[in-house]
Amino acid sequence: MDAEQAAPLLCAGVTIYSPLNHFGLKNSGLRGGILGLGGVGHMGVKIAKAMGHHVTVISSSNKKREEALEHLGADGYLMSSDEEQMKAAADSLDYIIDTVPVFHPLEPYLSLLKLDGKLILLGVINTPLQFVSPMVMLGRKVITGSFIGSMKETKEMLDFCKEKGLTSQIEVIKMDYINTAFERLAKNDVRYRFVVDVAGSKLD
Repeated sequence: MDAEQAAPLLCAGVTIYSPLNHFGLKNSGLRGGILGLGGVGHMGVKIAKAMGHHVTVISSSNKKREEALEHLGADGYLMSSDEEQMKAAADSLDYIIDTVPVFHPLEPYLSLLKLDGKLILLGVINTPLQFVSPMVMLGRKVITGSFIGSMKETKEMLDFCKEKGLTSQIEVIKMDYINTAFERLAKNDVRYRFVVDVAGSKLD
C-alpha cells in the first residue's frame, strides 16, 4: 500500500473500522447510516459497503448527494432537514455512524434506528448533547461512542482495505502549501484529506 494512502487510513480508516468490529456490525446485509460526509464519513461509506452493508448517507443538505451516490457508491441519501424523508426512513437502520463534530440534536437520528439499533458518536463535541429518554427506551436503542482503535484493529483494517482495494480520497501537497491548505480546511475545501509529502518537499 502506498504511504500516502496508508497514512489517512491510520486515522479515518481505523476510526470507522473499530466500532463496526467492536459492536458486532461486520455482518453482510446490515443497513447502516453515515451521518456527515467528510474525511471520516467517506471512509465509513467505503468500509461499510465493502462489508456488504446497505449504506445511507445522512446530510443536512443535498450538496453532497451526487458525491455520495455516484462517486462513493452509497445506496441511499437522506436529507435530515426534509421532514417527509426522515419520517419515511424511520425504524430502518441497524446503526448510524455519527461523524459530525459540532452540536446537533440526536433525536431525529434515534428515530431512524430499528429495535436494538446503535447510534455511534465519532465526532468530538464539547457541548452537552440532549435527548428524551423514551427515544432510547422505546426500541432499546443505544447511544455510544468510539475513538480511533487498537493496534490489532489497525492491522485488521489495513489488511481489509488492501484485500478490498479501498483507498482514501486524498490530495498530496508539499510543505510550502501548508498555509494554503489550512485556509482551505477552514472553508471545508478538501476532498477528503490532505497528505503532506515531507520527503518530496524542499526543506531548509
